[in-house]
Amino acid sequence: MRALKQLPPHHAVALAILALPQAGAWAQSAPSTQLQTITVTAERREESIKDVPNSVSTLAGEFLDVLNTSGQDVRGLSGRVPSLNIESSFGRAFPRFYIRGYGNTDFRLNASQPVSLVYDDVVQENPILKGFPAFDLEQIEVARGPQGTLFGRNTPAGVVKFDSVKPGKKLEGYGSIGIGTLGTTNLEGAMTVPLSPTVSARLSVLDQRRSDWVDNEFDAGPTQELEGYRDSALRAQLLVEPGKDFSALFKLHARDLDGSARLFRANIIEPGSNDLVDGFDREKVFYDGKNESKLQTLGGSARLKWNLGAVTLHSITGYESLDTFNRGDIDGGFGAAFLPSSGPGVIPFASETADGIPKHRQLTQEFRVESNAAGAFGWQAGVYFFDEDYEVESFSYDSLAGGTQDGYQRIRQSNDASALFGAVTWQATPALQLRGGLRFSRDEKKLDVLEYTNSGFVPCVLLGKCTLDELAAQEPDGNLSARPKDSKTNWDLSAVYALDKDVNLFARAATGFRASSIQSAGAFNGKSVAGPENNTSFEVGAKADLFDKRARVSFSAFRYTVKDLQLTAVGGAANANILLNAEKATGQGFELDLTAYLTDNILMTLGVGYNDTEIKDPGLAVAVCAACTVTDPTTVINGGTFALIDGNPLPQAPKVTANLVLRYGREIAGGDFYVLTDWAYRSKVNFFLYESTEFTGKASLEGGLRVGYIWGNGKYEAAIYGRNITDTVRIVGGIDFNNLTGFINEPRTWGVQFKALF
Repeated sequence: MRALKQLPPHHAVALAILALPQAGAWAQSAPSTQLQTITVTAERREESIKDVPNSVSTLAGEFLDVLNTSGQDVRGLSGRVPSLNIESSFGRAFPRFYIRGYGNTDFRLNASQPVSLVYDDVVQENPILKGFPAFDLEQIEVARGPQGTLFGRNTPAGVVKFDSVKPGKKLEGYGSIGIGTLGTTNLEGAMTVPLSPTVSARLSVLDQRRSDWVDNEFDAGPTQELEGYRDSALRAQLLVEPGKDFSALFKLHARDLDGSARLFRANIIEPGSNDLVDGFDREKVFYDGKNESKLQTLGGSARLKWNLGAVTLHSITGYESLDTFNRGDIDGGFGAAFLPSSGPGVIPFASETADGIPKHRQLTQEFRVESNAAGAFGWQAGVYFFDEDYEVESFSYDSLAGGTQDGYQRIRQSNDASALFGAVTWQATPALQLRGGLRFSRDEKKLDVLEYTNSGFVPCVLLGKCTLDELAAQEPDGNLSARPKDSKTNWDLSAVYALDKDVNLFARAATGFRASSIQSAGAFNGKSVAGPENNTSFEVGAKADLFDKRARVSFSAFRYTVKDLQLTAVGGAANANILLNAEKATGQGFELDLTAYLTDNILMTLGVGYNDTEIKDPGLAVAVCAACTVTDPTTVINGGTFALIDGNPLPQAPKVTANLVLRYGREIAGGDFYVLTDWAYRSKVNFFLYESTEFTGKASLEGGLRVGYIWGNGKYEAAIYGRNITDTVRIVGGIDFNNLTGFINEPRTWGVQFKALF
């Protein structure tokens, strides 16, 4: 308390509000170590993170290297900043993002998400594009939503922003090799080459591999070894700066993934609990279906900037394309209950499916102008265009007949969008800055079912619908197409008040929206369209540099309301995938980000997020599981049992997330010896919209460890690392239409790394 009393009054108030523990541990006299200022572009221009009136967290530098070295994909970022969760039922290919508990569990390849991923200023709209590896990055920013003014539609939950390291003016680069257990290798490198005084290039490459470490114990299965992968990516950039008033940055990037699809494991959940069954062995599965995952992406961008004196003009052009195919044994076992042999556990019927995108194109264009003049007023304005066109193929196979294809569907979806936007800042007083923004967005989607055949026993025998015409006959209007059109004006208002040069208070109100979503008719359900959802959010907070910049803290408290929330009723005993709108959902909570030098040798990063979400729709009912214990009230509709989900939390929305990183370093023999440990915690989650005993994921705590030595004036580094060092095994998702099928987290790995700068 003595250190607190010695602070200026406004510092003491800030600390009391933020409830910082052990403040005296950082109150060192004549500190030798200070935190560097973090610069972000969350408001589309560079500024200190402390000055941004929004809850923003960043990841950069050494910690990104820690995650990449072990071969982790984008899901490794989950829980590394407060209120961020990432999960997938596709493995490395299709991450689903959630911020403040707000996301989308839809697994279809034309699904939309309320969290937008922006890679080098270009939105990655399709969920497959969002899995591009995070390597050679300057920084990752997580800007919590809504971000409807400056980033546009489909950002009501927020934006995750990746910024690559750009070419510089001198010859430099790095190379890194990591080798670990399970045959894991991680090769990464980048080099900047000046081609002339005004032109420079940078090439970045990544190759991640892991051997198959799961055996298929069903000898007749077509895929005998699983969970391996080869994931390669590259990025080439060319920077042209002929003078101080113009620059052009061109980028080309590509990815090639070949590996296993997500492993669904039949009946691994103990009935009546959410425990793993006795004797569960994660190194074994029992599949009679094929497993494979292939993905190629190719894209590029041109970012041009003109300094015109009073204003700066930006042009950002982006192109993305992909080709993917993912096939798996969905029932998680072999055979069926009506056959002499099946398992493990009860397999009511076989299910083997695949989904792919054989054709895809996304074009984006933004023109943005921002003011340069010094003074009390600043502004920016722009226009944005988005054009996407792609086809999705869905396949079903008869595992009991050697994997013969027995169903096929091909759809085409296009999406055209445009927007006008603007934002202003006003330095009302030396201490008070006000900001506001406005954006008008238009979004139009078109979906057509181009082909459909199905000879499987469920649709043909029970429904009698096997062709495209017969599928259309199931629709009330006889039409398999959908053409939703949306327009929306979003706004935000915020204020930043500087108590002094070290402490800022902020408040923000903002809106965002997600455009309508479409799911095509199929064997198990008709066409469904979810109308646009709208989010209104309020937050207040404080950001401070403390103890002569030996500590940095940010705290925000928020409440949001989403009207007409888009939900996906996934699975259920009928195996449907239906879009619907809930009347509304609410979320409230807080985030705390703290970075501090506890001593000159110990750096700590702590993040805590609390998210209390609730669906509010008394009449909303969804289909329930085939074999689990539902804890919601139920009702019978047309002979089927449905759960009433009013009051439930959002799916995959942990109430508490926390992350901790501790780094101890000291000089030994002219180099830097360090020990780093990192931990990520999330509380329990619901896998589906309804609540059940079995499909509730337990709380999870996973940790990492890294011991290393840096020498040669920082040019060389050698390290030993471990991921999931406690070997925690958790069920992280499920399949509910057949049995108690689940899928699990990544296993423990150990390895070594060597890195050299040049």
